[in-house]
Amino acid sequence: MAVYKIPLIVGTPQSLNVIFGVTEYRLRLLYRDAPEGGWTLDIIDSVSNTELVCGIPLVTGTDLLRQYRHLGITGSLVAFTDSDPAETPPTFDNLGGSSNLYFVVP
Repeated sequence: MAVYKIPLIVGTPQSLNVIFGVTEYRLRLLYRDAPEGGWTLDIIDSVSNTELVCGIPLVTGTDLLRQYRHLGITGSLVAFTDSDPAETPPTFDNLGGSSNLYFVVP
């Protein structure tokens, strides 16, 4: 198993290109400042600029791609927070610092 940390900048919505397997995607992370809000993730095909899935909430400790296997991404995307408990949701001020996003390839 290989684990890759997605390089994120703390405290800012952002967009970055990543390669999952042999395909390049753009990840767009947005923060929704509301009681039921928090960080969400959009996955975009970087070649065609097609939005593949939008608004995935960054729920810690679970495979964020599990219900999107039809996209053909071979691996898991998981958020974790370096605190007790590790399932603490990422905040605006800690995503990319003490809370991170990982791509896991079996």
